[in-house]
Amino acid sequence: ALASKATGYPIAKIAAKIAIGLNLDEIINPVTGKTTACFEPTLDYVVVKIPRWPFDKFASGDRILGTQMKATGEVMAIDRTFEGALMKAVRSLEIGVDSLQMKGSASWTEMELESKLNRPDDERLFVVAEAFRRYWTLKEVAQLTAIDYWFLEKIKDLVVLEQQIRNAGGSPGEELLRKAKTYGLSDAHIGRLCGKPMREIRELRKEYGLIPTYKVVDTCAAEFESTTPYYYSTYDLEDEVSVSDREKVIVLGSGPIRIGQGVEFDYCSVHSVWGLQTENIEAIIINNNPETVSTDFDTADKLYFEPLTVEDVMNIIDKEKPLGVIVQFGGQTAINLAGDLAQMGVRILGTPVEGIDAAEDREKFEKLLKGLGVPQTEGKTAFTVEQARKIATELGFPVLVRPSYVLGGRAMEIVYNDDQLLKYMSSAVQVSPKHPVLVDKYFRGKEVEVDAIGDGKNLFIPGIMEHIERAGVHSGDSIAVYPPQSLSKREIELVVDYTTRIGAALKICGLMNIQYVVGEGAVYVLEVNPRASRTVPVLSKVTGVPMVQTATRCMMGKTLGELGYKPGLGPVSDHITVKAPVFSFEKLGLVETSLGPEMKSTGEVMGVDKNFSHAFYKAITSAGLKVARSGAVLFSVADRDKLEAVAVARQYAALGFKLYATLNTASALAAAGLLVVGTEDPITMVRSGNVQMVVNTPTKGKVTGRAGFRLRRLAAEYKVPCLTSLDTARAMAGVLQDLLQGDEVMPVPLDQFTEFLKDQQPTKNVG
Repeated sequence: ALASKATGYPIAKIAAKIAIGLNLDEIINPVTGKTTACFEPTLDYVVVKIPRWPFDKFASGDRILGTQMKATGEVMAIDRTFEGALMKAVRSLEIGVDSLQMKGSASWTEMELESKLNRPDDERLFVVAEAFRRYWTLKEVAQLTAIDYWFLEKIKDLVVLEQQIRNAGGSPGEELLRKAKTYGLSDAHIGRLCGKPMREIRELRKEYGLIPTYKVVDTCAAEFESTTPYYYSTYDLEDEVSVSDREKVIVLGSGPIRIGQGVEFDYCSVHSVWGLQTENIEAIIINNNPETVSTDFDTADKLYFEPLTVEDVMNIIDKEKPLGVIVQFGGQTAINLAGDLAQMGVRILGTPVEGIDAAEDREKFEKLLKGLGVPQTEGKTAFTVEQARKIATELGFPVLVRPSYVLGGRAMEIVYNDDQLLKYMSSAVQVSPKHPVLVDKYFRGKEVEVDAIGDGKNLFIPGIMEHIERAGVHSGDSIAVYPPQSLSKREIELVVDYTTRIGAALKICGLMNIQYVVGEGAVYVLEVNPRASRTVPVLSKVTGVPMVQTATRCMMGKTLGELGYKPGLGPVSDHITVKAPVFSFEKLGLVETSLGPEMKSTGEVMGVDKNFSHAFYKAITSAGLKVARSGAVLFSVADRDKLEAVAVARQYAALGFKLYATLNTASALAAAGLLVVGTEDPITMVRSGNVQMVVNTPTKGKVTGRAGFRLRRLAAEYKVPCLTSLDTARAMAGVLQDLLQGDEVMPVPLDQFTEFLKDQQPTKNVG
């Protein structure tokens, strides 16, 4: 994919034609429409790819780079200079950095800097730049890093340019500003260097006539005219974009694949493009990820391969003058741009910015729910450590703590006492008036997830998904089932009622995702996301509702009625679908594997069947879990889970599994009358292959020296299924019971499933 996007040459498409017998000189290059495929790509630009690593999620992970791949995704940037492409790529990463200076790098000692230069990790680019800021020579840096002098000189040039801008004071001249833009420095970065706000630099740049031009990626360095609508920005060159007079809309992509924001959002971006094209609107994609379908040159009417920042997006908006911008399908990347774009006069299509803010601002959201009479789990916002402690004491432990405005549950945690809360506040977050922390009462009920489509007035709910794991495990890491298996009719009615009320109050136009916790005869709202969620592709596939295309057409003025949908809950499938997460723990050393409120999975799979156990089995085996039907299970659970673990262990004993347990857990199981063998050395048992499954709930988690952490890590490395939620272990036992009774998993004829999907299509010739 990277080679295709970097060169513009559609490698897979050409390879497929070669595979069916065509020769290169018989295949027309679809990019130029004139040359044949034997004309090798010629580039008149520079491409930089930077991997996206997950260490913002796994602070304790082993960051050393080597032969084992650790990146979850990548970004790509194109420019006429290496420096320009490098700086674009850096700000595309979305790691809170838009320059070659990391937060805190200025405080490193010389010894720390030397140690970091010696160590190849994900921060190396920024470490090299810091060395040049301290006047290290090219030779000194090259000796420690073994990086080629050519690259080191380019990085040094960028550091020297930064200093030149600082030395110019508050007013960089036209020539210096032109050089800065040619070298890829953002307006925000330049503003910080000379002590001015980004908007002021933007206006100054425009006064000087420094506006980016856009060039075509054409595989032939402009030797032949290209029909490919695939562009990148640069400065000082002729513009090659032909702006049409058609109605057009920009769809913001989701950037690099990382934990919490995966390829599900690219699915949404692509389907949004198709929805716009159905309405005869020119669809323009902005994205920077070469691994995606949205960045294929023939997906949208136009593709801009650019960073997803306010500056880069605004430059394209100024160029294309669209009807508006769609931010709902690019995950938190796009949602985070909505406010700034709206302030700059850009029309945000779909749910109003006020609705987005009301859903994500804690105080506004609480007020909204109170007015609607919709129950929410108790919680408050803390702006200081002392406030957080006071709120936690009032609510009573355990509490769920998390920073505001995050995706993927980053830095989210359940804390059980004051000591754990203090540790969280000091290490995981930096609480302040600008960065508050949400403190919620932790409620252990069934978690339910809803995706809905609104047209600004009415709301249609294609389906409801029930999580196997109770609240407290991130929705992206939960095993989920559609349709719900244990919700009562009354509970489903409440979920539909609350979803409809919230959708109307927020004026949802497009997609909305709500997570609920159900228990003690009540339904509580956990969170509302006024955007596409990672379950949209799953629900779209299993319900037959083209959710994203329908949502996009609603944004363009169509009503749900015109598109063939009635308000309320859609028809329920007679097939059962189970969605299971996929983890990459074996590739990421020293990473905590236990499930909790912070997302850790890197992908997902689904299983479909008429029977829940079969669908569950298909999903978990597709996710790479080896399910043994006999052998031994090792239990090691926290004190708070011991009573519940007895019932789960009894299920496995009844299935003929031998029970092993760590000493304290063994005492609890034996006291309940179970035949169990205690062990002081569970690590050796896993290593020796004596156990086929581990059930382990963490006491503290994330403490690398503890026995539980080492047990979980070893299970991941030896590919022994390690279930860190008793709910998952219970469901697994139920599946094994069905399988051991001779109820074998068989393929289900796809036509039975597709008949249901056909029935769910909207009325023909409508809209």
